Amino acid sequence: MEKVTRSPIAARGPADHEVRNQIVAAATEHFSRYGYEKTTVSDLARAIGFSKAYIYKFFESKQAIGEMICANCLHEIESDVRAAVEETDLPAEKLRRMFKVFTEASLRLFFRDRKLYDIAASAATENWQAVQAYEARVQKLLQDVLQEGRQTGDFERKTPLDEATAAIYLVMRPYLNPLLLQYNFDSADVAPAQLSSLVLRSLSP
Repeated sequence: MEKVTRSPIAARGPADHEVRNQIVAAATEHFSRYGYEKTTVSDLARAIGFSKAYIYKFFESKQAIGEMICANCLHEIESDVRAAVEETDLPAEKLRRMFKVFTEASLRLFFRDRKLYDIAASAATENWQAVQAYEARVQKLLQDVLQEGRQTGDFERKTPLDEATAAIYLVMRPYLNPLLLQYNFDSADVAPAQLSSLVLRSLSP
């Protein structure tokens, strides 16, 4: 959680400055304890022992700090999924693993700490830049898997690639988006296998 993402978040000062890491780490702990919505930059300044003005040298707003934390969480999910996908050469199995690991990792990160979930909920509700970048990378990974399956002859080629990617992403989205995931919690155990099987049948050449 303390690793600083390379996503283009609205931050100030040197990109690798250790003070920024310290602020993000302290903010993560503070938000986890008191909640994102109830915490102000002044609260963070007192907790960290910095002045509010000093924090503003590195982040232009509380949201910018929240975006950095959110981006770190999303990076963890994405890393888990990419590692699982790279363990197999079979496009169909890659797709199954995407459904399964995205759901498991999202549940683990977004629901193990209800206070930090506030950040994820705010990010999804307000469509933060970190979320937009994450969703774009997810769709690119999905498109790459579909393209590989078409090249190997495992997947059909009649549907335009961008259309197939967008449609399958919409199937996955209820288990990726934290606001939607909370309403699909009861089906999260079985949905990845059922939905990936359905999608794979539709992709059959």
